[in-house]
Formats: sequence, C-alpha cells, structure tokens
Amino acid sequence: MKKYFLLINLTFLLIFCATAQEDNFYHENAVYRENIKTVLMHRKGFDLTNPVLELNQEIPLIFKFDDFSEEVKNYYYTVIHCDANWDESFIDQTEYIDGFADNPLDDYALSFNTTFHYVNYQLLLPNENMRFKVSGNYVLVVYEDNDKEKVVITQRFYVVENRVEIKGTVRRATLDAFKGENQEIDFTIYHEDVVIENPREDVKIVIMQNNRWDNAIRDLKPLYVRERRLVYDYNRENVFVAGNEFRYFDIRTNRIPGENVLSTDYHRPYYHKTLMTDEVRANKKFFQYKEMNGKYVIESQDPEVQDFDTECDYVFTHFSLPLESILLGGSVNVFGALTGWNANKGNEMTWNFETSQYELTLLLKQGYYNYQYVYVEQGSTVADNKNIEGSFWETENDYQIFVYYKSFSGHYDRLVGYRLLNSIENRN
Repeated sequence: MKKYFLLINLTFLLIFCATAQEDNFYHENAVYRENIKTVLMHRKGFDLTNPVLELNQEIPLIFKFDDFSEEVKNYYYTVIHCDANWDESFIDQTEYIDGFADNPLDDYALSFNTTFHYVNYQLLLPNENMRFKVSGNYVLVVYEDNDKEKVVITQRFYVVENRVEIKGTVRRATLDAFKGENQEIDFTIYHEDVVIENPREDVKIVIMQNNRWDNAIRDLKPLYVRERRLVYDYNRENVFVAGNEFRYFDIRTNRIPGENVLSTDYHRPYYHKTLMTDEVRANKKFFQYKEMNGKYVIESQDPEVQDFDTECDYVFTHFSLPLESILLGGSVNVFGALTGWNANKGNEMTWNFETSQYELTLLLKQGYYNYQYVYVEQGSTVADNKNIEGSFWETENDYQIFVYYKSFSGHYDRLVGYRLLNSIENRN
C-alpha cells in the first residue's frame, strides 16, 4: 500500500514539474510538490464562494492547504499582479502592495487523530502585513526557505473595484433551438462612473463557466456601444456547451458508505472508498438535481470531529467508468474543483482490459464532492464534458463575468467589474 501511495505522489510531482517548465508559462493554479493536498481559497466564512476580494472590503479571503511531509516547513508567500490573460503586469510590487511583499506563512496546525498525518496551513488576505492598493488579477505564490526558486503553490485570486454594473441573462442558445445543447450568455455593462474613450480596445472581457479557464471566452468585443453602455448580445461568440449536472459523492464519514459510495474498507493503515460504478450519460434523458457546480467542501459527519481542517482524514477514493471499448486519440479524466479544474496525468483514468472500464484512485480529504468525466483529445487544452456526460441547455451552471479596463495612459489591467450569473436564477 505504501508503494502504491508513493507511486501516486510521484506521478503528481512529474506532472506539476512539467507544467512549471512549459515555455509559454503563465501564472496558473498549480501545485509543485507531491506532498501538498487540498488547496482551497475562498471568502472567509463562505466555503463555496470564488476567491474574489472587493478592494478595501472587510471580509478577507482565506487560503488553505495540507502538507503531508509531517513536519513544519519554512514557507513564505508573496503576490504577483497580472493582466487579464494572467501574464505578469509591468508594475513594481510597491505600486500594488501596501506593506511587505514577502512574508512568512506561520499559521499552521498539526492533524489530530487521523490515519494520514499532515500539517494544515492557513493565510488570510489582506492582513496586517499585506494589503492591496489596486484592483486586478493576482497570483499568490508560496515558496520554501525564503527561496523563490523553490515554488510550492501558485493560486489565482481577484481584487475588484466594482466601478461598473453588469446585468445579464443565461438562455438557451439562439442558434441551437433544435438540439438544445448550449447556453448563451447575454449581458450589458453600465459604466456611469468610468469614462471609456475606446471600449473596443480599452475593455477586456473574460467569461468563465464554473471557474474553468480552459474553455473561457476572452477578449469579447462589445456588439453595440451606447451612451454609458456596452452591449454583448451575440448569438455565437458568447455560447458555451451546457454539459450535464455534476455527479457527486459523500465521504464525510468512514463509519458507513455515504451517497454514491458502494463500500468503505479499511486496509491497514488507510481507509478506501469505492464509489458506485458510473455510466455514460450522453445518450440518456436529462435529470435535473441540485449540486455545487463542480465544487467540494471539507466536512465530517462524525460528532467527535470539531475542526474540519485538522481532524478530517484522507481516504483513497476509487472511480470506475465502464465503456464498450477504449476511447482512442485522447484520455478520460476525472474533472472538477477536486482536480483544480485541470485535466492532466494526475487525474487521467487507466483502461482496465479485464473489466472493460476506466479506473482511477485519488487521495481525497473527507468531504462532499462534485465531479464529471471529461474526454481530452490528444494535443488539446480543452476538456470535453459533452462526449461522456452529454449536454443539455437546462443544466445549472455558474458563469463568472470579469470586466477589465486599461486606458491609453494606464499601465495595468484594472478589474472594474465582476458578476456571477446562474443559469437557473438568471435564466431568460
């Protein structure tokens, strides 16, 4: 069992190191050490929120992760300001940080009464050592021994000014009336407080579906420019594949199998959760139910567990997806917030010729999880969630709209607007 665990960790290490060495590297959500697990960032007290901080607001962001090295490390952190495409901005840190640019990450606690031993680290932003002067995209960088060559984690977050108002709707795609597989995002930006001389050049738009970057729509130009209004009412350019509702499972206790868990087994010294055997949903009827749009929460149902961060255990979680035959020309991956919205070797499933099914084991912290199966064509950077899951315009999705503004004399992309649209609550 220990050898198997080490093999999983080695695979993760090779993946993240390879990612860090790509020639066209931009700052992304990534882990560069095999001993780091369960990286989360959200508004403090609101576990399912996105890491979006309003400039000068009182509610901070909280950043967490677990370190399996079993000893306290000498971690530090800094932040980097980026443009709308997540390339580093050409401004000095003193222009966007009020306080110290580099600080020790010294808020930690040891796990208690768990089969896996780990150290839980936490960080609040902003804090007494670091506050933010300007809006925009930011990357939090955690590194070891005060050596920035030893990067451990990079995590994206946003600081927004909220200088513009965004009104929008999600609807069945206009040009997709027959199949009904896509969703169209129509919206208008009202900029009463921002004078925009050249909106087609000075304004950048990013639309994300469920926090995914791989299929994000970027640099969409306004279709109409009105008095203090920018209208984005396209029929093609603002369309996403709707996909299907996320699958889910409950591993909040080891005493009994939770929802969609077939069995809980203890193979000394670790617990194993075997999920219900899944099936392809592409050719099935749509069934709507409430889920978390791909996210997860760390929780326990055991009454003796008081602190979820340090007392929730880790379990080996086994996924299986039977198919008539192997899918050639690409990979099948488990996908969602539990994999950092990435589809790579760390969450790629293996074809079992004896059982004719795809299989994968992930080491996950106790909690409630959403996930999907995606197909990634060889050489593609976009995960296809339609091939296996199917796509239905009625599916619930969250869409994040980010509005960036950079005037002719400006030297960085300001984030002047942010809006979350839900395909059910904001349906037209």
